[in-house]
Amino acid sequence: MGWDTITKSATDRANAALPDTEKARKDFSWNDARQELSGMPGGGLNIAHEALDRHVAAGHGAQCAIRWLGASGETRDFTYEHLQRNASKFAGVLTRHGIGKGDRLFSMMGRVPELYFAALGTLRAGVVFTPLFSAFGPDRPSAPSPCARVWRSARPAR
Repeated sequence: MGWDTITKSATDRANAALPDTEKARKDFSWNDARQELSGMPGGGLNIAHEALDRHVAAGHGAQCAIRWLGASGETRDFTYEHLQRNASKFAGVLTRHGIGKGDRLFSMMGRVPELYFAALGTLRAGVVFTPLFSAFGPDRPSAPSPCARVWRSARPAR
């Protein structure tokens, strides 16, 4: 299946977050990037806060954060508020199952919207998130880590 190229008008390009990607790449500095991070209230750094919460707090909650393009042509848009709500739900599920800061979570989900909810929710909970490829098969991930705690769920988070 071929994908149509997404094009933007000159006005949209001028108002984009990165109107000139080559210049942004050339001028990039980690020190400048660090200044863009808001940090958690009370200190600390959490990628879910940086990716979601600060945008919602700044009044951009209804803005599209991710546009998902499915393999069969479907398109779904997700706002910052929608991602924040579902990431928080997933973080709560992890907490209720005793998974928390410092733990590691490996996911074998396909590239579906729920993958982003799970990834951001995992990071919100202070857990390290690692996506795995489905080519490993259902039993492969536990083989290299005999001391790992394995939790399997066949149902996608909603």
